[in-house]
Amino acid sequence: MAERTTVTFTGIPLQALTDLVNGWGTLPREGDGRGDAPHRPVSDIAPHLGLPAPVSAALTPEALAHAADRLHPAFSAPDAEACARHLTRLLADSGVRPVVGAEDGGALRAAWSVDDADHALVATAAIALRQYLAAHGFARIGVCTAGNCADVYLDQSPGGRRRFCSVTCQNRTRVAAFRSRRAGTG
Repeated sequence: MAERTTVTFTGIPLQALTDLVNGWGTLPREGDGRGDAPHRPVSDIAPHLGLPAPVSAALTPEALAHAADRLHPAFSAPDAEACARHLTRLLADSGVRPVVGAEDGGALRAAWSVDDADHALVATAAIALRQYLAAHGFARIGVCTAGNCADVYLDQSPGGRRRFCSVTCQNRTRVAAFRSRRAGTG
């Protein structure tokens, strides 16, 4: 049995969460034709994941892809209940638990801990997504509606009507719809 090392972390930034799922997930990579392309270097994303340096340094492309593939179903869940069940399962499987840390000067900070470093990435990402959903609701996450794209997004727009992962996908969809309408009238 491998030696377990307790890992304590404070959380993954939201941009790093979507970068992880979109850059390393099987469905997003296959959806836009990157399925067989090599992944970006792990060093491009590892420092941004909010994990302790030794855990980040030990990440592999396989570990990033595994975490991304475990997270994608939360974004593609058909409803809030299915998303909640999935996130609850991810948190339970990782064995995450809240901890309180003391900083220099006596200030306390909230953090999270897992007993197995292999679970830290999924745990921190699931916690970030859980916190975002608790504050903003299930309608504020999703999978891009553009054809040939399975990238995920967190809707931080004021109106809450985002449907695309990026302006690029939004523009491609609008241009395709315009051309389709124009071809039908000619």
